[in-house]
Amino acid sequence: MSSVRDWEATNPIKEGRAGVFGKAVDRYEGPLKVTGTAPYAYEVEPPAQPAYGVMVGAEIARGRIADVDTAEAEAAPGVRLVWTHRNVPAQAPRGTRVHPRSTAGSKPALESDRIVHFGQPVAFVAADTLEQATAAARLVRLAYAEEPAVTDFSANLDAAGDPPGEGDVQVGDFEAGFSAAPVQFDATWTTPVQNHCQMEPCATTAWWEGGTCVVHTSVQMVKPAQHGLAETLGIGRDDVRLLTRYIGGGFGGKGQTYDDLTLAALAARALGRPVKVAFTRRQMMQATVHRPATVQRVRLGAQADGRLTAMSLMTWTHCDRDGAFTERASNFARSLYAAPNRLTGHRLVKLDLPAAGPMRAPGEASGTLSLECAMDELAERLGLDPIELRIRNEPQADPETGRPFSMRQLVRCMREGAQLFGWDRRNPVPGQVRDGRWLVGVGMAAAIRGNFLLPAKCSFQVDADGVITVRQGMTDIGTGTYTVLAQIAAETLGVPLASVRVEIGDSELPPAPGSGGQFGAASAGSAALDAGMNLRRALAELAVGDPASPLHGGDAAAVTFHDGLVALENRAETIAALVARAAPQGLTADGEIRPAADAREWSQHTYGAHFVEVGVDPVTGETRVRRMLGVFAAGRIINAKTARSQLTGGMIWGAASALHEGNAVDARYGSFIAQDLAQYVIPVQADIGEVEAIMLDEVDDKANPMGVKGVGELGNSGAGAAVANAVYNACGVRVRDYPITPDKLLAGLAARGF
Repeated sequence: MSSVRDWEATNPIKEGRAGVFGKAVDRYEGPLKVTGTAPYAYEVEPPAQPAYGVMVGAEIARGRIADVDTAEAEAAPGVRLVWTHRNVPAQAPRGTRVHPRSTAGSKPALESDRIVHFGQPVAFVAADTLEQATAAARLVRLAYAEEPAVTDFSANLDAAGDPPGEGDVQVGDFEAGFSAAPVQFDATWTTPVQNHCQMEPCATTAWWEGGTCVVHTSVQMVKPAQHGLAETLGIGRDDVRLLTRYIGGGFGGKGQTYDDLTLAALAARALGRPVKVAFTRRQMMQATVHRPATVQRVRLGAQADGRLTAMSLMTWTHCDRDGAFTERASNFARSLYAAPNRLTGHRLVKLDLPAAGPMRAPGEASGTLSLECAMDELAERLGLDPIELRIRNEPQADPETGRPFSMRQLVRCMREGAQLFGWDRRNPVPGQVRDGRWLVGVGMAAAIRGNFLLPAKCSFQVDADGVITVRQGMTDIGTGTYTVLAQIAAETLGVPLASVRVEIGDSELPPAPGSGGQFGAASAGSAALDAGMNLRRALAELAVGDPASPLHGGDAAAVTFHDGLVALENRAETIAALVARAAPQGLTADGEIRPAADAREWSQHTYGAHFVEVGVDPVTGETRVRRMLGVFAAGRIINAKTARSQLTGGMIWGAASALHEGNAVDARYGSFIAQDLAQYVIPVQADIGEVEAIMLDEVDDKANPMGVKGVGELGNSGAGAAVANAVYNACGVRVRDYPITPDKLLAGLAARGF
């Protein structure tokens, strides 16, 4: 893989002749979305009148289905089929991978009488209308043989074990270093279960064309979904065409597929007609993945000048009984601050709950809520400014691996953020600033998120009209993939954005890793750049080799592209004229990206600093975020508008994690208590004031050929901790059990005599 350094001198992205790279470009698909003409999975018009499927969820946490009575449901008007484990069509056993290179195994629906969590789909009804299917689903009678279930995380911490294949990471001798430290800090934080709550629920529209299953589904990764469905149905991977062109939010919750996909495909085959299946909001809360709760113990040993001599972050979290997903809330701490003696690790509790899974900034979103508050408390104990404490513990190389940083501008983020925010006006003594009835405080926290590059491919085609079509099996979950791919194409070929078409979200297109983990733009975009550069070379060679071209006989390496022209010195013609004359069938070029051989030699991350001002009402305990500022270093920015949107959205989510979000388990049923958006508390406009994100100029030449990194997770990393620190500065109350709700603040304020 080439790095930025290898071709920066002739980099069309750097030249910026099209004037679109790095700019605040409007969303490519924006007009379709705001006019309601971008069809999401459930809204796709199938080739024939569809049937509608509705799933029935289990009403216990653990046990078996003892009896089934579907007679009344089967006799209901419009009903075409009713399935339970007794009559669902055959599927491959769970986890089957017949195809050698399958990226996912089979996930059969209604596979047995076994119940492993509340809300698990246990029956399915398909009818001519959604209303008929919904009514019939209520007529399915199921009796259960209930078994004792373990659903209380905090009560079962003693049963925790190491995650499979993972042990603690130790550097130096933490226990000795901590014991010898003149200043010691030891505290524990807890974070609750969180649900994804995407605006669009998981949904599928499926039909069959001969032996090919065509599915439109809402999923973040194309190939694993295609492969998993093929394995489940026992058909070839090429016999599944999976499309996911518009996705109404993912956040990690759509990083996998659910029973809507399997049941829609099975029912469409059984009925010989299209079938639509969607989760209800309540089913989304109970039957899709969630961010698990955590207990985090932070121990810091420091010298009197604030330099850390020992640091530990240990995390307890949970997953389902058969799972292994771990909320790695300790991982980020391994690269954030210098300390010679270190201990980090995770413990996992198995529960009879729905599967835990990744949720925006998995690990960092939870983990920074402890460590970044611990650093604030340590700074106060030492009489240091929180920024100064962090700067004194800034590492020169990765603290645990010793690898050099590819680029690290964390200190610059903190210093520039402090200046822009007015940090020097902060009163370090809590509870001293008032604005009317509000106690006002400010806080800050650092942000970090790893940088990743995954293999990807892409194809570019130019037609006789000079239109560039980008084709890639990538997805857009609202983050701006359509737009950034169009920008890369426009800048690489020197054409206006209006001359670019983008086709993504189709398993028949060149594969890309999908959206998630903050790797999407770097991975998919780097493959697109490679395809664009290859098409650029093909057009240059076509021009200099065509006797009818004004560029004929020139040096292809010296050809430039701008304003829709292919040019050499003072000679030029339009790309459209060249292709129409010399290659009327069009030209196609492919590209791909793979991580460089030396990628692991560098410690690669994105960084940021959050600054927050809050108001706390000492009478009601209400907290309002008055203003938020984030300063970030995340590589070269492709689109200033979509990047800012991602960062500010993450910052707001961080505030929600600190103040609002959380779900509890009803021990009677093993169900989550908040089951819809009326019960699950999230911020509204009145809770959040001014929000601004600043992106530093940065090109990381170790990251990928474009020097870009991701921003989707970074904004959510550390933002909640900055809010929590601001709350303390406002009123003097430390709440280590998130979220920081009014009742907890009022109890703390009462203890302080307010």
